[in-house]
Amino acid sequence: MGRSPRRDLLAGLTVAIVALPLALGFGISSGAGAQAGLVTAVIAGAVAAVFGGSNLQVSGPTGAMTVVLVPIMHQHGAEGLLTVGLLAGTVLVLLALARAGRYMAYVPVPVVEGFTVGIAAVIALQQVPGALGVKTPSGDNPVVVAFEAAGDFVTRPHWAALAVTCVVVVVMLVGVRYRPAVPFSLLTVAAVTLLVQVVHLPVATIGHLPAGFRAPSMAFLDASAIPELLPAALAVAALAALESLMSATAADAMSVSERHDSNRELFGQGLANLVVPLFGGVAATGAIARTAVNVRSGGTSRLAALVHAAVLAAIVFAAAPLVAGIPLAALAGVLIATAIRMVEVGSLRALARSGRGETLIIALTAAATLAFDLVTAVIAGLVVSGMLALRAVAKAARVEQVPLHADLPPADHHEEEQALLGEHIVAYRLDGPLLFAAAHRFLLELTEVAQVKVVILRMSRVSALDASGARVLGDAIDKLTRRGALVLVSGIREAHRPRLDALSILDRLHAEGRVFATTPEAIIFARAHLHGAGLLPAHVTGQNKNVAAEEVEAR
Repeated sequence: MGRSPRRDLLAGLTVAIVALPLALGFGISSGAGAQAGLVTAVIAGAVAAVFGGSNLQVSGPTGAMTVVLVPIMHQHGAEGLLTVGLLAGTVLVLLALARAGRYMAYVPVPVVEGFTVGIAAVIALQQVPGALGVKTPSGDNPVVVAFEAAGDFVTRPHWAALAVTCVVVVVMLVGVRYRPAVPFSLLTVAAVTLLVQVVHLPVATIGHLPAGFRAPSMAFLDASAIPELLPAALAVAALAALESLMSATAADAMSVSERHDSNRELFGQGLANLVVPLFGGVAATGAIARTAVNVRSGGTSRLAALVHAAVLAAIVFAAAPLVAGIPLAALAGVLIATAIRMVEVGSLRALARSGRGETLIIALTAAATLAFDLVTAVIAGLVVSGMLALRAVAKAARVEQVPLHADLPPADHHEEEQALLGEHIVAYRLDGPLLFAAAHRFLLELTEVAQVKVVILRMSRVSALDASGARVLGDAIDKLTRRGALVLVSGIREAHRPRLDALSILDRLHAEGRVFATTPEAIIFARAHLHGAGLLPAHVTGQNKNVAAEEVEAR
């Protein structure tokens, strides 16, 4: 996809429209205030766009980071929050220099899904006081705080605030379902703000916002407090690294030719978090939702993220009085709707169907997120995933003699494979377990294939396959297909079919007759596809014959 400044300008404007209510809401939710949210979106958005490792990433305050920042704000105040951000930025830069970015790819899909569910629940619970129009009770556990806020509402109900929240949530969820390209979050907040001012509804608003940024300062830094704040800074850095690299990976998957540099991305996020506290902003990270909007809006370069930051900066300097009148209940509604949309029910159902182990990991990670914190939840999910992976490997490990097909040379496949490569056909034999750690390496190696027209994936020696491995297999097939390669699969074991079917990994290949019992059948099909000559043997399925015949006829 070529670079297009016009498309980047439009994408950046679209992302800014989506980001404005989120930046305000996450700033308020963290306890640092709406101004801090806007400052974070502008400064981190610009710095990470310039120095980060992804052309498509959009950075700023996020719900996941807010979940971690709230208890830090309660325990250490604004100065401690800014110090934690500065320390976290330093840690991220050190991780980048140590080239630790590659290790973040080893987090299994069920762990990611589990803590996404947990984050969504925490974000929604954090908005309960604002949605009900009551003062936020003291405490760190979001479940306890939400229950106490509900009790206060029963005693002294504020129906206007609840009505504003419900309107925003309903309009956003229904609107996005039928008109996903329309920025309902901003439009709804603007309409509700106007209604509140005209009707004089008794709801709390953001209040006065200073125009512009404060002068950079490190007056908040207390060197004696660093040892006490360091554990919190490590947690913030770990979450920033994880969320940023997940967001960059998601952006790669949504594009055809983009591929981020994980270590440079950590460096860019580190610099952003070093600079943001100087202006009073909170810790930032790559924002998955805003990055997705950028890609879907046609963004192709870093210019889009810079435009997003510039538009928000213009709002800070020129439209602060208008922003000050936004009801807090409206922002609570935006964040509740955002939390609901974070949970992909279809993906969770598919993972649950793929195995009980995946279901256990998702549930455990989500529960740990609610009960403890995100870092504890991820660690717990990784530990359980490792145990289940080892168990799967142990169950699948065995010595097995694999006979060679008569169609192939009996001594060595090297000459045959070289001949196939000359015909722009490459055959990959997958050996051993295709689990979450090995799967990412497999994807990187496989997608490096160049100038190949047909790729045959030989899976007869895959001893174990989990949900992450199946997902990565699907991603590899999609990437190769988008690059113009015909992908064929042979030798799938019966034990792996239920998981692949549950996640719909090979549905298209099955429909087009590109899944074979043996590799020789796949080779014959590939040659028929490329050269338009030769006949399929009688033992190839009728469906494969039809597909091959169509290929021969077309060529």
